[in-house]
Amino acid sequence: MQNYKQIAAEVLRLEAAELSACADRIDDSFERAVEAIYAIKGKLVIIGVGKSGLVGAKIAATMASTGTPSFFIHPTEAMHGDLGMISKEDGVLAISYSGESEELVAILPHLKRHGVRLVAMSRDSGSSLASFADIHLNIAVSKEACPLNAAPTSSTTLTMALGDALAVALMKKRGFKKEDFAYFHPGGTLGKRLFVKVKDIMRSENLPIVSCETILKEAIIKMSEGKIGSVIFENDGKLAGVLSDGDLRRALMDESFSLDKKAFSYASKNPKSINDENILAVDALNTIETNKIQLLVVTDECGTIKGALHIHDLVEAGIKR
Repeated sequence: MQNYKQIAAEVLRLEAAELSACADRIDDSFERAVEAIYAIKGKLVIIGVGKSGLVGAKIAATMASTGTPSFFIHPTEAMHGDLGMISKEDGVLAISYSGESEELVAILPHLKRHGVRLVAMSRDSGSSLASFADIHLNIAVSKEACPLNAAPTSSTTLTMALGDALAVALMKKRGFKKEDFAYFHPGGTLGKRLFVKVKDIMRSENLPIVSCETILKEAIIKMSEGKIGSVIFENDGKLAGVLSDGDLRRALMDESFSLDKKAFSYASKNPKSINDENILAVDALNTIETNKIQLLVVTDECGTIKGALHIHDLVEAGIKR
């Protein structure tokens, strides 16, 4: 019976070894490739066939989302009209492990005549692809993880990793920041962590706000209407306290409890709040979770109530730490 756990471990170690070997042989050509791509005034066009094409599409997506305008073209489509998508302002990253893929090699003379800067990825610096390229990046592996040493496995892993290395190097060179990443990823968990602010999701209308003179009976009605499990107290327009349903349950244990007493007497007089509605929602979530509360009151710098942020609002917006 096959030991599949052992097979998995062997594949991972073999591919890791190929990545390590490539790291040891990185030379000036990588730096020149980074500089060449950075200098492109247009877009980085990535071309490849088969598995190399699939990896190329992933590299293009990574580049595009990290500040390097990029898109993928299949060489066959390029020969039938899509070559017109490439301008003299663009650069090309061509990928072929053998460096001899017919469809890819066929368009190289057209690219060179067009004056496009060409960076190549292949295993052999003497390949047709490498001979056309301005810069060649070596993606040779000593062994594929495939037991037949045939199916692209180690080589595609290395190609993808080297593409990631290019993308990261370009991010560093551009000074690409979290704010830039948020601009390219406005949706999804990552984008929400970096982009969504408290003011985007806080409640600012029909808040359950009462005065400090309100009796408990009326405050409970306001709490029910507000649907955030709390009432907020204000004094001269400023935040004075919060009565949560938890505070109310604890108040019920008080021998002097009365629905006719002032609700403020049972409230938390120093509730957690923030005075900047422009902070990231994920930072507000951190405050809520750290203090083990459900509601965060939002004020201005003078303490005037601007809104309220309930933990359910954050959950519904998909904000996660």
